[in-house]
Amino acid sequence: MAEDKTLTPWKTQAIGAAPRAIAPDGSTVHVLSATTRGSMIRFALSPGRVSRAVAHQTVEEIWYVVAGTGRLWRRLGEAEEVTELAPGMSLTIPTGASFQFRNDGDQPLDIVAVTMPPWPGDDEALRGAGLWQPAI
Repeated sequence: MAEDKTLTPWKTQAIGAAPRAIAPDGSTVHVLSATTRGSMIRFALSPGRVSRAVAHQTVEEIWYVVAGTGRLWRRLGEAEEVTELAPGMSLTIPTGASFQFRNDGDQPLDIVAVTMPPWPGDDEALRGAGLWQPAI
């Protein structure tokens, strides 16, 4: 008898089967998995591209750079910083922080991120002024 996978309490998915979308910042997104407390995505920014600056209203994120190089600008209150992005870097985006990133390399800037709570939809991200002119 075949197992009824609709009754299992977990989800298994290959990245090639993940839904693909464009994030409010302009990056290409694959939604990997989600639970009631968080979601995981893989997103990419093509060489020479610069994202739109956004700030999240209710979610915070943890990023891990998988491939590519670039820079990330973050600002929250009086704190402001530009961070070099390279494989192996891990960083956070606190709720309410304005941020923008760019691909300075010759291959896609590839990042895996966890969002807590799960991403609620495109209305979550508020666009604003960033450090660089967007090039999407």
